[in-house]
Amino acid sequence: MGDATDRVVMCVDMDAFYASVELRRHPEWRDVPMWVGGATRGVVLSANYPARAFGVRGGMSSTQARRLCPHAVCAPPDFDAYTDVSAGIVAILETFAARVESASIDEAYLDLTGTERTAGSAARLGERLRAVVHDEQGIACSVGIGPNKLIAKMASNSAKPDGLLEVLPEAVTGFLTPQPVEHLVGVGGSTGARLRALGLVTIADLAAVPRGVLQREFGLRAGALLADLARGTDHSRVVARPGERGVGCQETFGHDLAEDAAVHTELLRVVVKVSSRMRAAGVLGRTLTLTLRFADFATTSRASTLAFPTDLTDELYPVALRLYALLRTGRRRVRRVGVRVTGLVDRDAVALQPTLDAPDHGWRDAERAADNVIRRFGPRAAQRAVLTARNRP
Repeated sequence: MGDATDRVVMCVDMDAFYASVELRRHPEWRDVPMWVGGATRGVVLSANYPARAFGVRGGMSSTQARRLCPHAVCAPPDFDAYTDVSAGIVAILETFAARVESASIDEAYLDLTGTERTAGSAARLGERLRAVVHDEQGIACSVGIGPNKLIAKMASNSAKPDGLLEVLPEAVTGFLTPQPVEHLVGVGGSTGARLRALGLVTIADLAAVPRGVLQREFGLRAGALLADLARGTDHSRVVARPGERGVGCQETFGHDLAEDAAVHTELLRVVVKVSSRMRAAGVLGRTLTLTLRFADFATTSRASTLAFPTDLTDELYPVALRLYALLRTGRRRVRRVGVRVTGLVDRDAVALQPTLDAPDHGWRDAERAADNVIRRFGPRAAQRAVLTARNRP
């Protein structure tokens, strides 16, 4: 059962995504039932886990949800905020893998095949990824790892909430067979009901049925798909979005910023994160692109290429400041800044030539030391003075 390949695929699924974004802004709701959607009309888009304990689920009518949990808090959806957070999470994921596929606003696949040689085990990478997403975005995510997208997705479902599960190729059969047929990705309620009417309750029951029998019952295409799914077979690939690989980060401010000095501080915060991600990925970059979004949601960007590839904050930040000066016209308030570095090369493949007056240990050593402290003790353990919490907008 399963694909006879050496592929390693990770599925990253945000837990109760819309609700989690709202809870960042309203931490007082964390332990009370809440959902995102209509208060009395419409549908529930996402519910937190206290609301789910009352039976409230995404896709349910608000009327039914209110009957189940009359004291719940309801938040109207803010799709701009959800899109911004999703883009920020994707920027983190692209630091961990060259091939990242966004399946939806709250779910993505990473192809980690071959990364064990340079980045360590997939499980270790997954735990580090979960920590970075939580520290930077305040969002919990569940991670599944398997030999293909199907198993990775089912593993992430099993890991919810806020967990990680790796299913090795030799463990696919034992992972799948005890589960109910409805747990198979692609098997909806109506198909599950038909399978149960045929006496097929578990995935093991379904896997025992010959392909031809399933094709006669469900049609050639659907029957063949069911046969493959029950055996853990999935040949689909992780398809990265078009464009050159880069390392990036963006920040949407709590309120729009009018003063250049305040934007400069937050721009430095973003560049620090980008350079740290580059060092973690073992890459240097040459082209920096700065994107600004203004209070009226107009967006503009501009790029600049450095003479030599780098991963240093103090070499990238001046470039970002120059681009900001070119893009910031008038007194328009700034809503979001984003920095992305492309033209990546492996750090080990580049000979960095120090200047004659450079000290034996410079900024690169200092930033690597700060990276190690942050990985061990958290994101606030080592910061530049200007970026301390009291200076945040």
